[in-house]
Order: sequence, then structure tokens, then C-alpha cells
Amino acid sequence: MGNQIKTTVLLAGMTALILIVGNLLGGRQGMIIALVLAAGMNFFSYWYSDKLVLKMYRAQEATPAQAPELFEMVQTLARQADLPMPKVYIIPKDAPNAFATGRNPENAVVAVTQGLLKLMDRREIMGVLAHELGHVKNRDILIGTIAATMAGAIMMLASMARWSALFGGMHRDDNNGGGMGAIGMIAMSIIAPMAAMIIQMAVSRSREYLADATGARIAGGPEGLASALEKLGAYSRRIPMDANPSTAHMFIVNPLSGKSLQSLFSTHPPVEERISRLRGQRPASGPSAPPPPPGSNRQEAAGKAFWDSLQ
Repeated sequence: MGNQIKTTVLLAGMTALILIVGNLLGGRQGMIIALVLAAGMNFFSYWYSDKLVLKMYRAQEATPAQAPELFEMVQTLARQADLPMPKVYIIPKDAPNAFATGRNPENAVVAVTQGLLKLMDRREIMGVLAHELGHVKNRDILIGTIAATMAGAIMMLASMARWSALFGGMHRDDNNGGGMGAIGMIAMSIIAPMAAMIIQMAVSRSREYLADATGARIAGGPEGLASALEKLGAYSRRIPMDANPSTAHMFIVNPLSGKSLQSLFSTHPPVEERISRLRGQRPASGPSAPPPPPGSNRQEAAGKAFWDSLQ
């Protein structure tokens, strides 16, 4: 419930930012125009993002005949989560990762990479799938779209403000200190989008924590997901994924984590913090332990056997 409240507070903060920035920079009319334009752009994303991202990563829909164990796991977890059976896709990438998409539980998609199926054992794959179904159950695609719409509106208002400040002000009396007023508007037009982006990223991180907790409940325990996150954190640095930055927030771990620093603008919380929360421990200092060499344990052998059964 804490992450639900945090998301509500963050979205309320974004709404307040729109009202403040809109009235200050664009007036009521400008605020309404920005909201309508942002909503229109994100409406398309909400309805068609699943098809676009699956095509972007050349994901192939898997059938029960092709991937019987994978389907059995998804069906079991969907039943435990009281969700409709989602479509299942496999992404032809060696980097282990996964994401869920779809505008609602009735149109959900769960996609996993070939690398994840090769490197994880059954318990870990169940943990990852449960996390993704947690996103579906919590309607995170809708929440993410709302946050993106609000951030987009603020960015449009900021752009309007910059142009207005450069070409004559915002229809206000500039007889006293008009130059300083224009400078103030330009400064606000830079600060406001940064604030909106920080809030949007905070919403994304909050939903990751919530999906971890929901996934642990769906799977019947946190250890499978915690173990999977340990491997994902290590392998994301060892096997980089060629991913589009605009879709990075969708994956269970940031596919660009090997190329960028954790910061206020990260779409994902630190993997170590997520693992410690799942296990009820204090976060360990330093990066995740390096992955074991191929073939060094039974879990990896089981993961490879599972992938071979899909061929």
C-alpha cells in the first residue's frame, strides 16, 4: 500500500505542477491546449504501444505447442493472480530480460528474451513472470501513460513559455521589469520540465517496487524473483542489450544500465535495493556478485535444458 500512496502523491504533485506552470506560463487556455495535445499523443501510445514495442524487438508469439513449460508457468501464475491468460512472446536476444505491456489485463502481453530462458531456472523464471503479471494486475501501463501525459503537457507549456518570452512576453504588463520577467519565464521553462521528468521517473521506480511485491505474492514467495534479480543485475553488465531508450522503462531491469549511471532520471530502482526489500534485508553495498561461469551449477544447466525444450 505504501507504493500505491507514493504513486498517488507523485501524480498529485505532477498535477499541481501543471496547474502552477500552466497558470504562470501559459494561462488557463495554454494549460488546456497543452493537456489536450499531450493526451492525444499518449492516447495512441496507450492503445498501440504493445504492437510497436513487440515489432521493435522482433518478438515472436509462442504457442503452447512450441513452449509448453513456459505456457504452463504463465497459466499457473495468471490463475493465482486472478488474471486472464496473457499472450506470450519470446524476444530473440541473448541478454536476459522481460517486460509486460497491453492497455488492460484482457489485452496483456508478457515477453521474455531467449537469454532469460537460457540462464534462469524454473523458480527464477516464475519469479520474473510473476513480476510482469504484477505490472498487469496493477495497471501500470495506464498509470505510466497518465504520468507521461502530464509530463508532456508540462514540456509543451515550457516550450510555449520560451517562445513567448523571446517574442514579447505572456500578455502581461511588462512596464516594470519586463526584462526580468522574461528571464524568469525562461528559467521556469527549463526547471519545470526537469521537475516533471524527475517525478515521472519516481513514479516508474515506485511501480517497480510495487510489481516486485505483487509478484512475490503471486509466486507464493520472494526468493525466485530475488534470485532472478541477482542474475539480471550481473548479466545486464556482462551481456548488454541493444534497446531503445524510449522503451527501457518497460523491462524488469534497465537494459541500458551498463551504459548509464543510476540517478534521479533512472526508470528503475537499484537492483540491490529491490533484492534487499524482497528478502527483508538491508541493501548490500557494491554491485551484484558476478555471474557464475557457464555450466558451473545445476540451475544454469536446468535453464539451458528448458530452453532446448522450446526448440
